[in-house]
Amino acid sequence: MLKQSRVILATLSLFAMNTLIFAQEGTGKVGGEAAETAATSSPGFTQIVFNGNIVNTLIWGMIFLTSIVTCAFIVDGIIQTRRDKILPFHIIQGVRDALEGGDLNSAINICEGNPSQLSSILMAGFSNIQEGYEVVQESVTAATDIESEKILQRISYLNLCGQIAPMLGLLGTVTGMVSAFGGLAKASGASKDKILAESISIALWTTVCGLLVSVPALLSYTIFKNFATRLLLESEATVLDVIKTLRGAEVDEEEEEEEYEEY
Repeated sequence: MLKQSRVILATLSLFAMNTLIFAQEGTGKVGGEAAETAATSSPGFTQIVFNGNIVNTLIWGMIFLTSIVTCAFIVDGIIQTRRDKILPFHIIQGVRDALEGGDLNSAINICEGNPSQLSSILMAGFSNIQEGYEVVQESVTAATDIESEKILQRISYLNLCGQIAPMLGLLGTVTGMVSAFGGLAKASGASKDKILAESISIALWTTVCGLLVSVPALLSYTIFKNFATRLLLESEATVLDVIKTLRGAEVDEEEEEEEYEEY
């Protein structure tokens, strides 16, 4: 499931970037035979972005910047939400083996030598091991919440990009429409219809590209958030299960001591 999600994210990201860079150039081909017989060609990429309106150009720059930031955070999300990063198997196995042997110090050394979300949660439990299992359980839950918040803070930038991009696109369309009607007021004769249609076409491209950035960003945010939350909850359950091993060993030792004293 994770591999499929990553393929989808990569495809959507590439699609958005390619569309932002190249799709505008295809506007001159839409008219078919009518376009071929037109006196002037439809607007291309340069005219759409640099059409003499400084506000429009700045908005396009912000949309391009948002698309780059979105791709960067998608890559970061893929790295940060990997199972082997949040829930490393070698740490689980090493700590479990150490605790089964009653060697708490070795388990702590393993966690200190392998920094990760799981190690932080384990250390929270180990630091309160003398306070009883209930206190350990509370500290592990609190540590899990902290680690979850750290990951979600990084992922939340994708949500921010997903919300900003369509707003920038809409802003570009609105300013483009204002410019279009301003130019229409100065035009005369039959050229008015052509000027209006061309100006509106240019203005709408910002909304299209804003949405093409927003969709992958919001989709990535939802997938990463759900996957990271599930892994951290699994980490909490794993830590409590591992600590139960030490708790069981301590109970066995206490029973042996009681039997020895009775003897």
